[in-house]
Amino acid sequence: MQLLSDPTRRRWVAWGSLVGVFLLVNIHRLSTAVLSERLISAFGVTAAQLGTLHASFFVIYAAVQIPTGMLADRYGARSVGTAGAVTLSAGAIGFALSGGYRSAFLFRAVIGFGSGVVFISTIRFCANWFRADEFGTMTGLTAGTAGLGAIVATTPLAYLIRWFGWRSTILAFAGLGIVAGGCVWLFVRRSPAAAGLDPIDNVPERPAVTFGETVRHVRTLLADPDQWLLSVVFFCSMGTILTVIGLWGVPYLVVVHGLSVTTASYYTLIGAVGMLIGGPTVGWISDRIGRRLAPMIAGLGLFAAALGVIPIFGAPPLPVVAVVYFVIGFSLGVTMLSLPVIKEKYPAGASGVATATVNGAGFFGGAALPPLMGAVLDRYRTEDVVAGAVAYTDFGYRVAFAVTTVAVVLAICCAVWFARRRRS
Repeated sequence: MQLLSDPTRRRWVAWGSLVGVFLLVNIHRLSTAVLSERLISAFGVTAAQLGTLHASFFVIYAAVQIPTGMLADRYGARSVGTAGAVTLSAGAIGFALSGGYRSAFLFRAVIGFGSGVVFISTIRFCANWFRADEFGTMTGLTAGTAGLGAIVATTPLAYLIRWFGWRSTILAFAGLGIVAGGCVWLFVRRSPAAAGLDPIDNVPERPAVTFGETVRHVRTLLADPDQWLLSVVFFCSMGTILTVIGLWGVPYLVVVHGLSVTTASYYTLIGAVGMLIGGPTVGWISDRIGRRLAPMIAGLGLFAAALGVIPIFGAPPLPVVAVVYFVIGFSLGVTMLSLPVIKEKYPAGASGVATATVNGAGFFGGAALPPLMGAVLDRYRTEDVVAGAVAYTDFGYRVAFAVTTVAVVLAICCAVWFARRRRS
């Protein structure tokens, strides 16, 4: 069949298999906002505990990034991606069947463990099957899948939970994960040559990297100030996106604006649409103009300005909130430019571990900021109950959102510092 025998077509089938798993990754990691009221009710947790439960995914996800990069460089996306799909599905089954907070925490961490290998495997696949001047676009398209997953994790997920219950819904996603993992095993190969196909123009064959070479690349990365600056950018900006769209964006609207959980999810859906549009758009623009840092810094400035509206005004009109959430989601594309920047600084054989190092920092941000916001909110706890959950004061949400605004300002400072180092 020509679809599989033509390398320029086969790569899209294989990439589609990988991003099918990545779609499910994003549904799981951003589902807590819609699930929040049911998880509080089912497990009897505080805001800080809910933030910690949400963060358990990201702690493990972040921790496996460098090992994943090493494995992807050494063994390729097929084996690593398939193993990730099976593992995250097993974790989802355990999470859905959990009877208490501790087991839910454990199995959400297992979901994070399996999910942590998928994105880097996909990016490593793109490095082997697409030209260098296509890499920013492919990174953006892959990130855009996060937006699609985020869309499913908002209003559609709210309705699925309403119709079928949250446990049955999570079990269904686990089943889809196993099917998607089978597709990865069938269609993905390390390179066109490994698939028995002709080479693609301007895409050189990249040999497998030895363990010793990978260790040397890791040592170089960890001693590189540029890597640390980009990691802080990714920590702050990605952490903020995951925190607002993935968790506290919905409870804020429920408490401060008096919306139902389903109605509030419409606004995080708008943020998810921003993610879907922002990733491919910013990646394509960056590839076309041949620049990474200028759009990154400008986009982070817009991100901080939009996010700052909430701590400044507290309860801005809902149309303004919709714009803010869209900009937050769109900023995913700006954030993802960190990955082409670090990938282009290192040899081709280090692309997996280089992008994994910076990518991992973003998910440490996704682990650190949700419980931090939860701890801030717990200081402003009231005796009221809204939508079946403990409520927090409007001022508490202003302070909590100020934390993420400061984080994005720090990201801007590090991006500017990186640009100055590049110029000098």
